[in-house]
Amino acid sequence: MAATRNVAVLVGSLRKDSFNRKLAMALKTIAPAPLALEIVEIGQLPLYNQDDDANPPPASATFKKRIAESDAVLFVTPEYNRSVPGVLKNAIDIASRPYGKSAWDGKPGAVISVSPGAIGAFGANHHLRQSLVFLNVPTMTQPEAYIGGAGDLFDDHGAIKKPETKQFLEKFLAAFAHWIEKTAKTPG
Repeated sequence: MAATRNVAVLVGSLRKDSFNRKLAMALKTIAPAPLALEIVEIGQLPLYNQDDDANPPPASATFKKRIAESDAVLFVTPEYNRSVPGVLKNAIDIASRPYGKSAWDGKPGAVISVSPGAIGAFGANHHLRQSLVFLNVPTMTQPEAYIGGAGDLFDDHGAIKKPETKQFLEKFLAAFAHWIEKTAKTPG
């Protein structure tokens, strides 16, 4: 059996009742045993300012440390204007700076995009992948996860009520667990 892999989950929406947060919470309950998913909050982060690189604000330093200590990262994001929300991009920038000292480097990743619309935030999913390539985050390519129709996805308790979507996400998480084992850096 594979060792437990601590996965930092970044939710791209700050809205209390966001579909993305609901999905991230539901994923925690269906993740296979080797994955331990933990939402790492990004709403408290100050705006990235390069002047702070030598002495980052405490919230930024804590966030970057949590990313560095994780075994992998999972992004769950909505789409704003065919891209990722600014708060998520800000978090990515904070943990990547200063240049050459990125907490993302080599960390296995995956992206799930979620929206009420039919195309499941396709634009945000692919725009985020562009940044992850530059950050050297080996991002799982298949299966892709564009979750549309999010307004009808959850029951009153936040569980995924569509069996076909739940089954797909279980397969996605199993593939991600395999991806982590395949691409994770080995110590030493």
